[in-house]
Amino acid sequence: MRLNSLHDLYVSQLQDVYDAEQQLTQALPEMASAASTPELKDAFNKHLQQTRGQINRLDEIFSDLAMSPDSKRCKGMQGLIEEGQEVLQASGDAKTKDAALIEAAQKVEHYEIATYGSLRTYADQLGYGDAAGLLQQTLDEEGKTNDMLTKLATGGLFGKGINVAAER
Repeated sequence: MRLNSLHDLYVSQLQDVYDAEQQLTQALPEMASAASTPELKDAFNKHLQQTRGQINRLDEIFSDLAMSPDSKRCKGMQGLIEEGQEVLQASGDAKTKDAALIEAAQKVEHYEIATYGSLRTYADQLGYGDAAGLLQQTLDEEGKTNDMLTKLATGGLFGKGINVAAER
């Protein structure tokens, strides 16, 4: 990898997140399958659809750059998914496992938020306004997904969340 310019870094990180999203499309169905509550299953399935849309946006960005999304293995996502696999293989109380699945998913969200925030900033700096808009759209979605996972875990203001059920 050569990082001689901000453009080089931008492309490298686009390739990295492209692979991260591809890995995530493989992991989310397994997470949905392992969830014990319909709300958590639904959240993972919605995130899968969202991830597919995010991949389409990345395809558009690569097309605008006249590049193909050459594969670069995202080791960060690989590690997060490996951690999530440990949860999938764990035995025990279903609600506690759901709490662990939410934690694993939020680790992924925070990784994506950091990545897309940086990419949007690079796109702005490089004058890639259309790409910056697409990346901001993805960043907004990732933030909303993270907020929704927090609400599932804590129950929000008017209910008890998965974490309370896991206490018992």
